[in-house]
Amino acid sequence: MSRTAILYVVLLAMACIAPFVGYPLFLMKCLCFALFACAFNLLVGFTGLLSFGHAMFFGFAAYACAHSAKVWGWTPEVAILFGTLSAGLMGLVVGWLAVRRQGIYFAMVTLALSQMVYFICVQAPFTYAEDGIQGVPRGKLLGVIDLKDDMVMYYFVLAIFAAAFALIYRVIHSPFGQVLKSIRENEPRALSLGYDVDKYKLVAFVLSAALAGLAGATKSLSLGLATLTDVTWQMSGEVVLMTLLGGMGTILGPVVGASAIIAMGNYLSGFGSWVTIIMGATFVVCVLLFRRGIVGEIEHRLGKKKSP
Repeated sequence: MSRTAILYVVLLAMACIAPFVGYPLFLMKCLCFALFACAFNLLVGFTGLLSFGHAMFFGFAAYACAHSAKVWGWTPEVAILFGTLSAGLMGLVVGWLAVRRQGIYFAMVTLALSQMVYFICVQAPFTYAEDGIQGVPRGKLLGVIDLKDDMVMYYFVLAIFAAAFALIYRVIHSPFGQVLKSIRENEPRALSLGYDVDKYKLVAFVLSAALAGLAGATKSLSLGLATLTDVTWQMSGEVVLMTLLGGMGTILGPVVGASAIIAMGNYLSGFGSWVTIIMGATFVVCVLLFRRGIVGEIEHRLGKKKSP
């Protein structure tokens, strides 16, 4: 067994033990946002496409899942699947429009479309505007396993995260993932080699959107609510911060970054509005000390030690 495989087994074992040490709801929130950051990292870190509107997939899927579970009475697995497919379909439309542009123009297109989705969520009757959808029932998984218990729900969320993380890992290390990396490094060269660059970028965008939707749907079900906060441009900025803090273009970086941001927001809540300032100062310090992100800097230094 390789060192990487051993590391992932150890981390999975730690995640299984975590709810006996920490608060399950907090851990579920960390896992959901870690998945959101991993989905975003697939796009920006491995394809080189910076989206400023990824919250539209996260938030809209949260609304779709919450509405289908509470109003339509769908089972949790179907509600999550519905939210994920909704985000994927939205990603197909947005991606078809956005991938035709590059750089800042791509980012601005995603931001503009994200704001359109936000105003739709403000006006749509099923979102309940500022109140959001509250009291979302967790239901029974496959009609058998009751998810009301936080411990049971945590392991369900952990299973979703582990499966999605494994999918992202497989995509990154597949021939498709290698093409994405080549597009990130030198798009004209990838085009000259005969690759349909726009097609690859569109597939990556849809996959990233669907996984972000999976994170949002799981979050709304585990925490029991979907609000406008999930679909604001600030949420899009927050996932960028998580990815950069952990290490853009690394596998575990987004997980570390998301966990750090959520932990700071949770444990520093007593400082009120100062939390934003503290988080900003922490980000500045980390950027100055760890320019590749926390995990990226660790990998870089370990790589230098291994080299002769």
